[in-house]
Amino acid sequence: MLEEVQAGILTVDQAAEQLKELPFSDLGFATVDHHREIRTGYPEVIYGEGKTAEQVTGIVKSMLKRESNVLITRTNRNVHDSIRSLDDRARFNPVAKTIALCRRKITFSDGYVAIVAAGTSDLPVAEEAFETARMMGSRVEMVMDVGVAGIHRLFAKMDVIRKAKVVIVVAGMEGALASVVGGLVDKPVIAVPTSVGYGTGFGGVAALLTMLNSCASGVTVVNIDNGFGAAYSASLINRISSEKAHG
Repeated sequence: MLEEVQAGILTVDQAAEQLKELPFSDLGFATVDHHREIRTGYPEVIYGEGKTAEQVTGIVKSMLKRESNVLITRTNRNVHDSIRSLDDRARFNPVAKTIALCRRKITFSDGYVAIVAAGTSDLPVAEEAFETARMMGSRVEMVMDVGVAGIHRLFAKMDVIRKAKVVIVVAGMEGALASVVGGLVDKPVIAVPTSVGYGTGFGGVAALLTMLNSCASGVTVVNIDNGFGAAYSASLINRISSEKAHG
């Protein structure tokens, strides 16, 4: 912007007007943080639950003015239809309930994140983690339906899991898979308890407590069904690891 003022492309008044919205845009119903990417390396992610299609679309419009990549979580097809009116490249994942819109090319890190899901019922959370990690610049390898009820399935995939820079383990029921994986790998394990299970699973609380009490030392835990949070942290670790590898 300073260079454009110096070159006469922007007037001082025009630059001053842009500076007003440089840190954030006040939309009345939302304050969009445009400095998030400068501070953290990733743009603000829109949490869609509880927001109307009009509100989400307004936030996206503000982000697209700066050519930001957009990720919306906990959303639906109606919102996707509204976002497609802004840019038809917006992609909806009905399992993850996410919308991804890439306006800028994503540079992927060398290493990858392995997402390991105990069962097919855990796929919505695993897919949310997948979409998030990809938008954050991490390559991803998915390992599906390898829960402890048939642990031989996990052992058949250990080569893929061990080569990852970070492992995300998604499991409901009793949540034992995170401890098993944590005892088999030399990489950080981020455990995601899911709300999958019968009555005494208490909507994921049983899996959460199992993971928090894991005897495997390398396991850390995020909140119930928080595939987004797990993938965000995993991508930060993966990025740091790749940067160190390049000196």
